[in-house]
Amino acid sequence: MVTAIFFYLFSTLAIASAAFVVLAKNPVHAVLFLILTFFNAAGLFVLLNAEFLAMLLIVVYVGAVAVLFLFVVMMLDVDFAELKAGFIKNAPIGMLVGGVVLAELVALFAFKGLAIAPGKIAAAAVPSGLSNTEALGQIIYTKYVYFFQSAGMVLLVAMIGAIVLTLRHRAGVKRQSIPDQVARTTTGMDVIKVPSGGYTIPAAVKAATVIAKPEPAE
Repeated sequence: MVTAIFFYLFSTLAIASAAFVVLAKNPVHAVLFLILTFFNAAGLFVLLNAEFLAMLLIVVYVGAVAVLFLFVVMMLDVDFAELKAGFIKNAPIGMLVGGVVLAELVALFAFKGLAIAPGKIAAAAVPSGLSNTEALGQIIYTKYVYFFQSAGMVLLVAMIGAIVLTLRHRAGVKRQSIPDQVARTTTGMDVIKVPSGGYTIPAAVKAATVIAKPEPAE
């Protein structure tokens, strides 16, 4: 009974917050509603005994993606009129995609053989004596370890590609030279003894300092 109450509570809040993500006029409010949607989805994962997925949803999406969206929206000068015009222009395509997803959900629950209770799914997925997190870890690092490593390599290549595509070499900007740094034999720091109550000027600063001579008085 309690599980059913929390299920309907999380589901209602998730659907309502997801609707406000689309309908909110202020983009900051839309991101905050998106965070609320993630939290309610994590609550649904907890009810399905998928604690690892719930914590992963909060840590990755709420802690990284949603916060990144929030900073981007607040720091960039976004033309909201243009965004609204694009939303209205692409509304038919969005309605078509939403209709397809709705039809798939209706077809899924129309067949009684596919509509399995969530408790039976969780019980069948987790072996006896193991928690959901332990069972998931054993599956990932044994049976699907090569797929897991391949996914990591794909993400690494995507990250390197993004860095290469966005790297710009500007004139007048000193770049880092890795071979020159590795081949250095001298230290980059000098120890200078400063007398009590006095001061000293480093040699590099002294060589780069130009003292202007005073002009003769007329």
